[in-house]
Amino acid sequence: MLEFAFDARRGSFHLHVECRFASEWTVIFGPSGAGKSTLLRLLAGLDATASASRLSARVALDGSLLTDSTTRLWLRPGHRKTSMVAQQASLFPHLTIAANVAYGLPWLDEKERKSWVKELLQFAGAVDLANRRPQDLSGGEAQRVALARALAPQPRLLLLDEPFSALDGSASDALLARLKDWAHEHHIQTVMATHDATDALATSAEVALLHEGRLAALGPAAAVLASERLRLLDRLR
Repeated sequence: MLEFAFDARRGSFHLHVECRFASEWTVIFGPSGAGKSTLLRLLAGLDATASASRLSARVALDGSLLTDSTTRLWLRPGHRKTSMVAQQASLFPHLTIAANVAYGLPWLDEKERKSWVKELLQFAGAVDLANRRPQDLSGGEAQRVALARALAPQPRLLLLDEPFSALDGSASDALLARLKDWAHEHHIQTVMATHDATDALATSAEVALLHEGRLAALGPAAAVLASERLRLLDRLR
């Protein structure tokens, strides 16, 4: 279970959200500018350098506090068991794809590391890219590799920010379906931000509807996105 409370300001934008995600798969849905990416970055601890006057944060995962109650900053990344896949893959350009995926696995011996990296690349549909460099990849290929790298340390919490935007619809849908099964099998709580209602409805997820930095609704996709579902059906007629 993921519990969090944020009060953060960036210029004129104000994110104020207090929530509990109990579902193993939650979609943060909302239009551009609603605060989806900001919320994910805060959950990942990537905005932890913000000054205390502009950021107040409390995050707990399965009852364990991930933020320091005094400084309001995140504890060391090694304590968080959190991985994130952003819209931009941000792979290490000087490393091969296999080395990128293996980067966060120093505790495995070489044989185990190679086997695990191969399994992850196969899962992501990127096993043929193992010896290539990030600059030689398409956007969709880079996103597949970024997913494999995020799964490599076996995180307890996986954060996805429009993770398959560079893939075409059928490829994105297929990878999303496989990822949901993988997350369930490996007990990974997943939070995905999207502005595409199809993604939320396809996974039958719990949906957190975000509007102008506030939580507008939280519940089953079919209920929270009822109007979006009708709009999609009208487009198909």
